[in-house]
This record gives sequence, structure tokens and C-alpha cells, in this order.
Amino acid sequence: MSGKVNDPFLYGCPILDLHGETYETSKVLTKLFINDAIKTKDKKLVIIHGKGLGIVKEAVHSELKSNKYVNNYYTDNFNDGMTIVELK
Repeated sequence: MSGKVNDPFLYGCPILDLHGETYETSKVLTKLFINDAIKTKDKKLVIIHGKGLGIVKEAVHSELKSNKYVNNYYTDNFNDGMTIVELK
């Protein structure tokens, strides 16, 4: 479930790779990923959802929007198949 990101500003950030997952599975895995990050006190996360039809991205953003631990999230400027998450 982890992937690699070549951006030096994201080096060391936990990564979740959701390529090939369904809408519902993506929501659940995103929630679990955030819960794990809270336990390890990570403040910045990377979620790779791919480009495709945008279904997985929609699921991820839906979960992030409703999650009380998320301070901010945005699609990476150089790779729109990846979302950066900032936790509170």
C-alpha cells in the first residue's frame, strides 16, 4: 500500500497508494491511514489515488472533507494523481 514520491519536500511523509481500489475501500483505507498517522503524530501525509476516472480521488477527498483531524488537503501541483494532507 505504500508508494514512492520524488518530491524532496515530502521526503519521509507516510504514503498510501490506492491504485486499483474501489470507492468504498478507498474511503475506509484513507480513514485508517489518518488514524494511524494520528497515533504516530505525523502531520503531513501523501495519498496516491491516480488520475483515471477520478473515482478514487473523489472517495479520498470525500473522506478528507469530513474527517475532523484534517486541517487541509490539496492535489499536488506537479502530480494531480496525488493528494497532500495536513493534519491538525
